[in-house]
Amino acid sequence: MTAGARRLIALLRLGIDRVSLYLPIIVAGALALGTYWLVRNAPRLSVPPPKEAPSHDPDYFMRGFVVKNFLPNGEMRSEISGSEGRHYADNDTIEVDQVKLRSVSLQGLVTHASADRGLSNGDVSEVQLFGNAVVIRDAAVGPDGRPIPRLEFRGEFLHALIDSEQVRSNQPVTLTRGTDQFTADSMDYDNLSGVAHLNGRVRGVLMPSPSAAAVPKR
Repeated sequence: MTAGARRLIALLRLGIDRVSLYLPIIVAGALALGTYWLVRNAPRLSVPPPKEAPSHDPDYFMRGFVVKNFLPNGEMRSEISGSEGRHYADNDTIEVDQVKLRSVSLQGLVTHASADRGLSNGDVSEVQLFGNAVVIRDAAVGPDGRPIPRLEFRGEFLHALIDSEQVRSNQPVTLTRGTDQFTADSMDYDNLSGVAHLNGRVRGVLMPSPSAAAVPKR
């Protein structure tokens, strides 16, 4: 073998050795470029758009309607009606024009209510009455045979809670019990306890009962 050939073989071996030193770097760079290309050209997964909060718009209307709720034994618990009703899905409420409400307590006492406008929750267990609001509990006879006088509430706003048998108002209200009448700036009445909390400027007119008026003076 001539000297020139030996020199050529030595140069080739030197080149191969140098290439082998940089081969891991070259392979790593090629893999990185391939990975970047795959990520860039891979199909993107469709991301569902974020859900929008439901707007306070009616999802259905009712006209000249009556909605009744019944107890598990089949007896009627409450009945609400009006000239027009609008249901709002975002908070499950029903807004009623010229609302009328009738409910029967667990003791059998019948209560009527009416107003220019009403706002009820979905199961009609709470009804807010706006404008010329009136709530009347009919006179009745208690289990002990004693008469239960007629009870009437009047104001521009009344909040009737059917299940707990309460009537509340944070506005001026007139309460009439039998022949007695009271006015107050706000009120909280609980039918189960028979107690009415009158707040603010409270005024009352108490009329003597017929039996007391009939007692002759000595």
